[in-house]
Amino acid sequence: MFLPIVTIVGRPNVGKSSLLNCLANKRVSIVDPTSGVTRDRVSIDIEHEETLFELIDTGGIGITDIEDIAHEVDVQIEIAIQKASLILFVVDVRDGITPLDLKVADRLRKIKKPLLLIANKCDAEKFDLQATEFFKLGLGDPIPVSALQRFGRSDLLDKIVSMLPEADSKPVNVEPLMKIAIVGKRNAGKSTLINTLAQEERVIVSEIPGTTRDSVDVKFEIDGKEFIAIDTAGMRKKKHIQDSIEFYGMTRVERSIRRADVVILLIDAPRDISQVDKKISDYIKTQYKPCLLVVSKWDLAEDVEVEEFIKYVHARLPGMGFAPLSFISSFSGDNIIETIELAQEMFQQANTRVSTAELNTVLERAFTRHRPTKRKTKVSKVYYATQVSVCPPTFVLFVNDKRLFNSDYERYLSNQLRAKLPFSEIPLKFYFRPKSKYNTEAEETRYFSNKKPQTYR
Repeated sequence: MFLPIVTIVGRPNVGKSSLLNCLANKRVSIVDPTSGVTRDRVSIDIEHEETLFELIDTGGIGITDIEDIAHEVDVQIEIAIQKASLILFVVDVRDGITPLDLKVADRLRKIKKPLLLIANKCDAEKFDLQATEFFKLGLGDPIPVSALQRFGRSDLLDKIVSMLPEADSKPVNVEPLMKIAIVGKRNAGKSTLINTLAQEERVIVSEIPGTTRDSVDVKFEIDGKEFIAIDTAGMRKKKHIQDSIEFYGMTRVERSIRRADVVILLIDAPRDISQVDKKISDYIKTQYKPCLLVVSKWDLAEDVEVEEFIKYVHARLPGMGFAPLSFISSFSGDNIIETIELAQEMFQQANTRVSTAELNTVLERAFTRHRPTKRKTKVSKVYYATQVSVCPPTFVLFVNDKRLFNSDYERYLSNQLRAKLPFSEIPLKFYFRPKSKYNTEAEETRYFSNKKPQTYR
């Protein structure tokens, strides 16, 4: 369906990112006094009064602090303006009209699109009067708001909705098929992969490390199915984080991993796997997220055997042996579609639920083959198990003493379930609980350890 686009523009440091966060009612864009923080188009879908629209934050027009990528930032701004159904031109009421505001106004007049003039930072009555100065721009009545204090939020949303064209159909609260977070260290090729999936210059690609700051949601389609790819800032060691912008960028990477259905950990083939890669994989494991190890720039890796490289990856990223590997080249597009199809399969595995009978059969065999180490004279017993959740598949095992079941045994059970049940490439979560004293006498005898050992192939 057609989704109206509302684009926020203005010079640096007028509060554009704060306004997006205010209207979205959540922290989406990084807000910092430093100019040039927002570089890519940061967007979010907003529904107000049964009207759905896409709100886009853009970089500051006329910024000079990032000369190396200033042109690329301006290209992203121009794309957002051209796509807009409505433009929000944000000015700073405390600074008054500046020469750069006049330049932005001249640029927007040539566009000839519906526009609202937003006088931001009106967090006191006196500033409402000062806002009238912006009449001089000739772009209509300035609307006083305070993005940080959320003053004027509802009225502004009402005004936005009243000026939008009608959508092709009413909004339907249907989530895209899945969200894929693309993470990795700096310059691993994340933004290039995003642009390849989106089939447009959706985010800035640069050899300058740290170009991407925000986490950017990008919609794309494959075979008529809609996905969201989340581009993230490149991670590096904590001791190398230089300022609050990088810190918040790292925080958003972790949040992106948490809200993703599948995580793609991008490994730069020409470079060694580093401690940063290991740190990212460790965090993914703590969140029990399906993880696809994607080797980027494979076309640049010379004289490297696939099998040897797979062994190298598994050696450097312990505990990720079940995660599949995919080798791609974003520039040529090799193996991109197949990689997304593999991610879909992993998403389906994460949503799989097995019957209690099937689960207990596999666990009984696993327990017969190998039992936890005895604790003094206490022998471990498993009474029964059940699956209680998906994404990740989560299992509760009722046992006589949960202290007998350590992390090593949990890994053993994970491997057994992955080998026998449809969870072969995803992490599994276990809870060990003592059997309730209210269990019946019949249930008391339903533990695996009272059965004679058998041989299974």
